[in-house]
Amino acid sequence: MAARWVGCGLWGRRQGRRFISTSTVSRLTSEEVIQMRNELFSKEKERQLSLYPRIEKIEVKYTGKSHPGSVFVMNKALSTPYNCAMHLSEWHCKRSVLALVDGEAWDMYRPLTKSCEIQFLTFKDEDPEEVNKAYWRSCAMIMACVLKRAFKDDYSVGLIRAPEVPVISGAFCYDIILDNRLNDWKPTNDNFRSLTRDAGKLIHKDLPFETLHVEAKVAREMFQHNKYKLEMIEQKASQNMEGIVMLHRFGDFVDVSEGPHIPRTSFCFQYEITAAHNLQTNQSELIRRFQGVSLPVHLKAHHIVWHKLLERSKRLVSFISGEVQLTKYKYTVIEENLND
Repeated sequence: MAARWVGCGLWGRRQGRRFISTSTVSRLTSEEVIQMRNELFSKEKERQLSLYPRIEKIEVKYTGKSHPGSVFVMNKALSTPYNCAMHLSEWHCKRSVLALVDGEAWDMYRPLTKSCEIQFLTFKDEDPEEVNKAYWRSCAMIMACVLKRAFKDDYSVGLIRAPEVPVISGAFCYDIILDNRLNDWKPTNDNFRSLTRDAGKLIHKDLPFETLHVEAKVAREMFQHNKYKLEMIEQKASQNMEGIVMLHRFGDFVDVSEGPHIPRTSFCFQYEITAAHNLQTNQSELIRRFQGVSLPVHLKAHHIVWHKLLERSKRLVSFISGEVQLTKYKYTVIEENLND
């Protein structure tokens, strides 16, 4: 992607010399870090599976509106809500975004660990709050993957976090810190289109989102090269007695993320990365908030409505006392204008 951005004056070669920071030589490349985390994720996933050498059966009772009272005999720590949906219908497989497992929002590909009751959540439910949050969260993670790879190794990219914002905020977000040599850089529309194309490639690959709960020491090893993630890991580990941290992965990209997530990247349909804002903070480093907007494949919008959503998504999403504040406008839900 760096080669496509030569026109902005920050990429490629200048006076025959390539811009690579001296610290890059002494550390892993961005791609090597991504692969290291991916391998550690796979290794830990295999280790956890080895804790169940014998296949044990569990009973999963379906409590949804269709097929009420159905009971599935599934495999402990192997079977997932998606496997349960397969016993119901193709509709449940394609439309289910999350599961409710004993009342807890659950990833569709996260293994079940005990006998339980289950139902499925979709974008068309009367109260889609949990589904919408999972969708926004997943869209932000896709953007993080794109941003991490977009600058190659010419410039450093420090991923900080995806702020938890409601869908009414108008945009999903991810905060990052770029190489300080880019402090004066302002992304152009061409830059955003290039980022969006890269996101589209990930969406088209139909990659599943995987969940893994790990001990803090495992998470620390994975994210030893990112001080912002290490701080997040300590915070997450301190919030439960076991010191467990939740990780998610799609493709080979791993992140410390709240759950749950949507089942697959292909659940995204209309998707654009639209803005980047400089945040005023007390830190010496410049934090940038990249923003985007998306609609799932189940909720396509007319091009006029989509244009309004795009314009809304460019405005900075900021926070006051943990609440989302939208400057200069009031968000109005326009769901009635969305096509099925």
